[in-house]
Amino acid sequence: MGNASSMLTQYDIEEVQDHCNNLFSQQEIVSLYERFCQLDRNAKGFISADEFLSVPEFAMNPLSQRLLKMVDGLNFKDFVAFLSAFSAKASKQQKIELIFKVYDSDCNGKVSFNDILEVLRDLSGPFMSDEQREQVLVQVLKEAGYTRESYLLLDDFVKVFGNSDLKMEVEVPID
Repeated sequence: MGNASSMLTQYDIEEVQDHCNNLFSQQEIVSLYERFCQLDRNAKGFISADEFLSVPEFAMNPLSQRLLKMVDGLNFKDFVAFLSAFSAKASKQQKIELIFKVYDSDCNGKVSFNDILEVLRDLSGPFMSDEQREQVLVQVLKEAGYTRESYLLLDDFVKVFGNSDLKMEVEVPID
């Protein structure tokens, strides 16, 4: 599995479905496999950061460098598992966990003021000064009951995002 010249067997498809908690249909998995093989230009069985950057929508994303850390070197099963958070069938918890991982760039299980500030910098680019970003972030954290010294855990993200209507869906074209 993962080589452009190989085909997925029914067993492979079911194994990938299990790995992604059945969030994609068998047809979607086959379509994802075809896309994976297109991206895996050297047929190594995994996708490199450079190969991910060949997807224009990915390359243009202001968080692409953060996302690259999460996707560099994924094999097909893990590629589908990563994308499953974007499925319309994914739970809010799964979506929040992905958002948390984007903010927790050092993978220490907590998000600091500086972690959030870095994401804000990536998202706002040159349109805000560092001072403006800090002021906004201090105010938002204060309104949510946190301080500049607070560390946010996954549970905090669940509290913050739990009542929101998260729209993180990717359409998987079925040929």
